[in-house]
Amino acid sequence: MKRNLIFLLLAAILYSCGEKQEDASKYQSAIIESRHLMDSLLATGMTPGMDIAVAIKGKTVWLEGFGFADLEHEVVIIPGETRFRIGSVSKPITAAAMGRLMDQGKMDVDREVQEYVPYFPEKKFPLTVRQVAGHIGGIRHYHNLEFMMAKHFSTVEEGIGIFRDDPLLFEPGTAFSYSSYGYNLVSAAIEGAAGKEFLSVMQKEVFDPIGMKSTCADKNDSIILHRASFYAHNDSDQVINAPYVDNSYKWAGGGFISTTSDLVKFGQAHLKPGYLSEESLMELITPQVLANGDTTNYGMGWFVGETNGRYRYGHGGGSIGGITDFVIFPEEELIIVVLSNSSDTRYGNVVGRIVELFLQADQDN
Repeated sequence: MKRNLIFLLLAAILYSCGEKQEDASKYQSAIIESRHLMDSLLATGMTPGMDIAVAIKGKTVWLEGFGFADLEHEVVIIPGETRFRIGSVSKPITAAAMGRLMDQGKMDVDREVQEYVPYFPEKKFPLTVRQVAGHIGGIRHYHNLEFMMAKHFSTVEEGIGIFRDDPLLFEPGTAFSYSSYGYNLVSAAIEGAAGKEFLSVMQKEVFDPIGMKSTCADKNDSIILHRASFYAHNDSDQVINAPYVDNSYKWAGGGFISTTSDLVKFGQAHLKPGYLSEESLMELITPQVLANGDTTNYGMGWFVGETNGRYRYGHGGGSIGGITDFVIFPEEELIIVVLSNSSDTRYGNVVGRIVELFLQADQDN
């Protein structure tokens, strides 16, 4: 009886979100097969809830929630409205603010970071904003259990203190080494260039102009409507509450929460110039080149590459209590976003298979 009630609730929610989905009949077979794939992920028991959105040519053609946002209260996922931790998908969102400042002539990413962040100490080698934003600056990543930090940091500068006195891992420009802390430094550079506090810049330059009304910092002390509960698994594969963390030490690199609907809007703003100039957009999505001539697969805030011969850019996100996959295929004008509320969700090849199903349906109709 309870399962039937849940089904009816989900059906009602999907119906109420019908205005957000267009041309659904055209993609009906893709939706049905993709739904089976999502159900198979849910059946593994490794995640209580997921939300998925697929947009093609400016229209959201599939938006659906699976499972629970909160297990204890049996709150189902509200498609496009439940807010999840998005982890490192915070990086392209932060890079968007950087692009806006570039367009306004307030930031030159080829300047040394100390020009914007005077409190960051000089290192053995000069270090530019571009290098930091592209993970070729030599800033370290997490050490030990820093990923599970529960301490509150009141300012970006306080968060910089975690690694400010550490040496660079290598001479900037000579290697690629992924660093979420690098984006702490990027956010400090944004503050210096804009002359405003980082989260205020994000609101003014990213969230408001794109219409991302459900994206914000994951503040533990705030009441945030539709925020999911966060889960993990113990050694016996039982669902447990995720460990308490405070993401204030890394807003820019992994501390935002968002929805599938907001991330679709964000993706659409990065399909072509408009929100950003063509020059700035290309700066963000063009892979960087190392001193030896090798090309990385990362621009500034975006992983760039190919899937089944199709050019794409996007980002994944791993959080305590959430896993995100966010990909844009600009030539096909397809955006896919999948969010979950468990640290242990593994999408495997499901996202790629769903992309192929929708692209095939688009070609067939």
